[in-house]
Amino acid sequence: MSKKILVIEDEKNLARFVSLELQHEGYQVTIMSNGKEGLEEALDKDFDLVLLDLLLPEMDGFEITRRLHAEKTTYVMMMTGRDSVMDIVAGLDRGADDYIIKPFAIEELLARVRAIFRRQDLETSKKDSSAKGDYQDLKINMQNRSVIREGEEISLTKREFDLLNTLVSNANRVMTREDLLANVWKYDDSVETNVVDVYIRYLRGKVDIPGRESYIQTVRGMGYVVREK
Repeated sequence: MSKKILVIEDEKNLARFVSLELQHEGYQVTIMSNGKEGLEEALDKDFDLVLLDLLLPEMDGFEITRRLHAEKTTYVMMMTGRDSVMDIVAGLDRGADDYIIKPFAIEELLARVRAIFRRQDLETSKKDSSAKGDYQDLKINMQNRSVIREGEEISLTKREFDLLNTLVSNANRVMTREDLLANVWKYDDSVETNVVDVYIRYLRGKVDIPGRESYIQTVRGMGYVVREK
């Protein structure tokens, strides 16, 4: 199956040129010219790569990357005329997987896209295709990041899945809010510990069965734990 690429670029001629070249290489390409609408498209559908301009109407590339990575693990390559070291560092620190400076040779862009997909495929191949874990009646599949109960998938965001997986992987161990921040949010300084409580509530609302004991137990004054039965 060919890779799917979303191009978010408001320079129409550049977007069309890049799209045609990518399609010639066999990729499926979608173009969006508005930052906010581009983010909605990226969140609504599954893309293997987002090629992203920094300066866009309604929402810039930095904010798109931040919001996208709060929900998904989609690869991002920034395309921009801002070539200072600080701009490049800022883009990479916000989660971009690569950064290409305009104007660029199309051959360089295509080579970078191929390199990202090689890395993506390598990371996927390293995952055990049978990497599945059961917790009570939940079946957790790390490869496709799914949670299934009685044949039906429970729809979780990236954060919710990571939070559940962290708790299950540390079954019987009480995880403090700081532990969960470190494992799920990777020490993001902008995130406060009360965010953990909010996401625990979201997660319980999706995985718990009304009338039954919650999968996730609160340990007062300490944190949260899932216990093996």
